[in-house]
Amino acid sequence: MPARLYKHIETIWNFHLMGHEVMPADCLFVLCSNDIRVAEYAAELYRRGLAPYVLVSGGKGRFTEEVFEKSEAETFAEILLDEGVPHRAILLEKEATNMGENVTLSHSLLEQKGLRFHRFILVQKPFMERRAYATFLKQWPDEVQSVVCTSPPIPFLEYPNIDLTFDHVVEATVSDFERIKDYPAQGYQIEQSIPDEVMSAYNEIKKAGLW
Repeated sequence: MPARLYKHIETIWNFHLMGHEVMPADCLFVLCSNDIRVAEYAAELYRRGLAPYVLVSGGKGRFTEEVFEKSEAETFAEILLDEGVPHRAILLEKEATNMGENVTLSHSLLEQKGLRFHRFILVQKPFMERRAYATFLKQWPDEVQSVVCTSPPIPFLEYPNIDLTFDHVVEATVSDFERIKDYPAQGYQIEQSIPDEVMSAYNEIKKAGLW
């Protein structure tokens, strides 16, 4: 791949990162996926005392149904337990199949349990931070006092591993940018400003025809 494309992809990767300061909250809201490092990072945040509850949401997705024996939420919950998060602190939503359902079904779960949280820390993969934030703000039915989004602090070129190949990470980085760009018009997310340099990087990547 030409070096200039690495730069363009990294520009989009950095756009996905919200850069939020993580402050104490009522709940760590973990949007599950095929990357268990997100669960490990959520456990670290819990051990740091940033929230008394960890809400994990995710059913069986197209990237995990052949990999995980259980739902994404149950798989993440087992990791949380192994990492020292007590069972009483874990809230489990195991039916969601997309990010919108992560939000709406998790809200329903809290209502069923009589829990009402006002401050959230969203925990997600780096290239899905901005989309998670935009989806939550659009689809969470209640008013909240604060919402921040964070992810495992791993640089772009170090993020691929045996489970998430470089090509997969790049494709996801680009496709999630397209969702940020297109989904507000469909009512799925809030509108977000896209800097010119980010849009230019995306256009150059599409012009190259690799993803």
